[in-house]
Amino acid sequence: MIKGVQTFVLVGKSGTGKSFRAKLVSQKYGIELLIDDGLLIRDQKIIAGISAKKAKSYLGAIKTAVFDDMKHRMSVIKALEKENFKRVLILGTSEKMVRKIAHRLRLPSPYKILNIEQIASKEEIAMAVKSRKMEGKHVIPVPAIEIHRTYPRFVYDSIRVFVKKNFLFKGKNEVFEKSIVRPEFGEKGKIRISESAIAQMVNHCVDEFDDTISVRKIQVKNDTRGYKLKIIIHIPLGVQMSGSIHNLQEYIIESIERYSGVNIHNVTITIDKLL
Repeated sequence: MIKGVQTFVLVGKSGTGKSFRAKLVSQKYGIELLIDDGLLIRDQKIIAGISAKKAKSYLGAIKTAVFDDMKHRMSVIKALEKENFKRVLILGTSEKMVRKIAHRLRLPSPYKILNIEQIASKEEIAMAVKSRKMEGKHVIPVPAIEIHRTYPRFVYDSIRVFVKKNFLFKGKNEVFEKSIVRPEFGEKGKIRISESAIAQMVNHCVDEFDDTISVRKIQVKNDTRGYKLKIIIHIPLGVQMSGSIHNLQEYIIESIERYSGVNIHNVTITIDKLL
């Protein structure tokens, strides 16, 4: 365990603008290091890690983002041990995810948990989600030149963000550059996804939504309108789901479509029985 540091986390669904606003959060709380989608970043420079946005599949991106590969994980741990820092910010789609990342990188449990809704308006989040879903654009919170050094021909565009003083950012007005990329796993029409891969995505989505739910059976069918999913789940007796079945359906559809580019036509969820 890396001692003497505080772990901050920023949680929000994919595409809601976490990477876009990471610099603001870091400025407000005096955070030196950022962990975002498999990368360790300091002062807008990549110092270790592998970008999940370079993965060729949705599942590969997930595994990279949570440091599933031991070689990847250890390279970041070694970099963290060499760095002089007091605070680190981890970005993730759920509290469970960021806790897993902190544990794997030998960082303390979260000291402060922030949700994207606390630092972005509903309109801003909606715009970010639309851009992700319609155009497949992702943000990496470092300048384009920094990305080019590690991943040539990967950057789609760059943006310069002018930030005025406000309730969150109380310093002087500043300009930050961020890179816009289009991950390979998000390019529609260029990938083929097997039914078994879709099933693995479903398992991950259910686990992220509520880890008390067990998936017992998944049936995947594909036609001209898209994929149809039939899912049978078990819920332990006495355990209350963290959301409704309808919310779970929407979460599965949005997550798979956003990351893989395939169309999910219908999701049917059946509760087999309460254990």
